[in-house]
Amino acid sequence: MNRKALRQCEEAMAHAPDYPAWCEAAREHDRWSGGADWREQDESPDYDYQLIRARLNELRALRQHGDIGRLVYSLHEGLHGNLGNIANPVLYSHCLFGTKRLLTDYLDEVASTLDELCKQDFPDFPLLQKLLFFERTGQSFGRSALMLSGGATLGLFHSGVIKALWTEGLLPKVISGSSAGSIAAATIGTHTDDELARIFDPSGFTAEAWRSLGFKSLLKGSSLMDSGQLELCIEHNVAALTFEEAFERTGRIINIPVSPIRAHQHSRLLNYLTAPNVMIRRAALASSAIPGVFPAVMLEAKDFNGAVVPYMPNEKWVDGSLNSDLPMLRVARMHNVNHYIVSQTNPHIVPFLSEPKPHEKGLFSFTRDIVSSTVHIYVKHVLDLARQNVDSHSLALLLDKAYSVANQNYSGDITIFPPTWLGTLRDIFSNPTPERIAEFIRTGERATWPKLERIRNATRISRAFERGLERLRARIAATML
Repeated sequence: MNRKALRQCEEAMAHAPDYPAWCEAAREHDRWSGGADWREQDESPDYDYQLIRARLNELRALRQHGDIGRLVYSLHEGLHGNLGNIANPVLYSHCLFGTKRLLTDYLDEVASTLDELCKQDFPDFPLLQKLLFFERTGQSFGRSALMLSGGATLGLFHSGVIKALWTEGLLPKVISGSSAGSIAAATIGTHTDDELARIFDPSGFTAEAWRSLGFKSLLKGSSLMDSGQLELCIEHNVAALTFEEAFERTGRIINIPVSPIRAHQHSRLLNYLTAPNVMIRRAALASSAIPGVFPAVMLEAKDFNGAVVPYMPNEKWVDGSLNSDLPMLRVARMHNVNHYIVSQTNPHIVPFLSEPKPHEKGLFSFTRDIVSSTVHIYVKHVLDLARQNVDSHSLALLLDKAYSVANQNYSGDITIFPPTWLGTLRDIFSNPTPERIAEFIRTGERATWPKLERIRNATRISRAFERGLERLRARIAATML
């Protein structure tokens, strides 16, 4: 192992201007470290390589012989997102670029087979039967969603994550954003692909969301920051569309959670199914209303005449991350999602996130995990006891919010987070300069690049199903004209 060569590769990766340059340096690093040799060998205790090899050979043989009936049967019965443990994150810790070639060959074969079944006509596999197969098997397989956390100004990191995914054609159609993440989700959800390039230009959008009203305002029972400034920021970046209008315009399914301020109310996940007529701008404003920092927000919607009117006028809503920073269960139920890509920027969460390491064992690892789990359980238990036994209604509401924050899951199947943290804490409630915005975006891109091949593999089959369904439905629609 040539340590000098490895350091040169790491330096090239750290200063890579784009993803292709990063890939080239990462592949070179793998050649020097032995990761490239590991990638070419099928064997590994981290997944069932014999099962994957057998499935690959079966699919190739059926395609070669043109046995469409058996091929469709095999796909319908055998597709699974974690077949043979191929989603094991440890499989992506031995190399800097990608994973086992057997695994990627299998995924490529499945996706290519689906593309071929969709594009070509077969006498014994008519169009309507083909559509039924894609709908049912795609529903069974599931799909991915991008979840964007809160984090105030630090949420600009999400823009770099989104840019990296979009540039590689890997941006999921289902996107959820809480608090600061809701603004990023609303922005990309109201703009078409042709318009997205402007969003990634630091001079193309505004991040001036903060204008202090002073602590005197807070002491008087008002808020610390001017909500009018935040609203102007959102209006500049987010088109004036309802959730349904945004879905029809872009095809993206945007989800924004909001939290109630009143007792006996529950948080809501707003999207084109649950709140089709609600204005996305107003939903993002409510989800970004950090209690004490911004006042609670009343939602707005378009009525049947197209006029903007109050929505649930007796209710006001605040920061969605308080109750549901990453609303995975509700997104899964409504949008058939079973795989989550998370961009996490919450300052109270990021310091505790880490990358999976291969076969990490030993007393230190065991002790660290035990201490972390014990502290987490203890904090939740104390908060739960406190909220059940306090007499003050206001304090009980506060404890409910604290318990909700402690009781949430803040990571996904693939979690992307800033590599360093303390240097950006000063930015939480500040208006960044264009240069600082560019730095946030680049940091988000660089944090995403090492995860892109894992994301590509994890979404390879579901993206093939989405492409196929779009083509088949378009063909059927054309035959009805």
